[in-house]
Amino acid sequence: MAAKTLFDKIWDAHVIRSVPGGPDVFFIDKHFIHEVTSPVAFLNLEKRGIPVMYPERTIATPDHNVPTVDQDKTIKDALSRMQVEKLRENCRKYGIELHDLGSDHHGIVHVIGPELGVTQPGMTIVCGDSHTSTHGAFGAIAFGIGTSEVEMVLATQCIMQAKAKKMRIRVEGEVGPGVSAKDIILYIIAQISASGGTGYFIEYAGSAIESLSMEARMTICNMSIEMGARGGLIAPDATTFAYLEGRPYAPKGEAWEQAKAEWLALRTDADAVFDKEYVFDAADIEPMITYGTNPGMGIKIGAAVPEVSRFSGSEQASYVKSLQYMGFEAGQPIKGREVDYVFVGSCTNGRIEDIRAVAHFVKGKRKAPNITAWIVPGSREVEKQAQQEGLVAILEEAGFELRQPGCSACLAMNDDKIPAGKYAVSTSNRNFEGRQGPGARTLLASPLTVAAVAVTGKIADPREVF
Repeated sequence: MAAKTLFDKIWDAHVIRSVPGGPDVFFIDKHFIHEVTSPVAFLNLEKRGIPVMYPERTIATPDHNVPTVDQDKTIKDALSRMQVEKLRENCRKYGIELHDLGSDHHGIVHVIGPELGVTQPGMTIVCGDSHTSTHGAFGAIAFGIGTSEVEMVLATQCIMQAKAKKMRIRVEGEVGPGVSAKDIILYIIAQISASGGTGYFIEYAGSAIESLSMEARMTICNMSIEMGARGGLIAPDATTFAYLEGRPYAPKGEAWEQAKAEWLALRTDADAVFDKEYVFDAADIEPMITYGTNPGMGIKIGAAVPEVSRFSGSEQASYVKSLQYMGFEAGQPIKGREVDYVFVGSCTNGRIEDIRAVAHFVKGKRKAPNITAWIVPGSREVEKQAQQEGLVAILEEAGFELRQPGCSACLAMNDDKIPAGKYAVSTSNRNFEGRQGPGARTLLASPLTVAAVAVTGKIADPREVF
């Protein structure tokens, strides 16, 4: 039998039928939906008189368009309000489990799935959101889909997909102090570019990856999409099992032992071949920050903005445009530059470990007066845990504003916007023009770096702030 990668093993086990010269008909184990990409899909089902085939395989939560303040009140934005109401209506009509605003397990879809134990090794998982790749941290094939594909999955529990090429990225060794998973993935993207993973599904491996917690692994896989990849995954191991055990949807008793035995087989065979491989030395990774308008435009925090001459002729115009938007100049260091906002949250870094890291860093300190500091927990469970652990009190004493769970401040919905021209150092996943508000300037960084920025009021290396 030919050697297989982890990706091959999961993919091949879910193929219903292969179309010669075309895509595979591919079975989906779990389907997450939210309020943005599902309304049109449900409307088309209704028009065609088609039911949802397996409603028990779909889980819903409103997250993208919900405000992160006053969630107990009527949503002011008419479109956002309508989309949330439609999600509720469709879930009632089709018998789909909904974790609604105010419920115990409401939150960002890519936070609550793992938190509930819905996300498990060996699964195929889709959602109408590109950062579905987050769930690959558990050894699952997880990827984002469009509205027409959401409709297809609701109707058939299958999707038509061409099999992606396979890439392995190994990070070997130990990272230094002040370096987190966010720095690892920003470093990788800066090395291979924002399009370097296009056409591939990426398996992350190596001793530095294996040493990460599950929450850190989710950060890595979440940003696979930011290098153009279809998704990313990490082989399940004892860390995965320890995280999942006892969660509401995880197997129990004898079924748990059986599941673990099956999951242990989900590993790439020793002689399996990848289409492309990279190996990085963990010791070379330092706290990272972006300076441009895509996640590949990242540098070590003490480095200078690259010179224009480093780019090819065809790339130079867009590079200069990006720097003009950000208000930076080639060759200048950005460490020490004053900023206006910091944001900790999103499906990338809105988990309890992220909030702990910030709270421990700022304990006994106070945010700089020029900084507006937002902390947005990824779920009600994270919010509750932060309160129980005393993290909320520490953050509020330091001058941070703890908001309510949701994606809104990551993608500038409702009133969760950074004003035009202002700088925000953010733990989110995208720094595109206008991503956090029209004219807003976003710099991506780790929670530790954001904490250092908050207390100094300027771009700072967390290793130098005490």
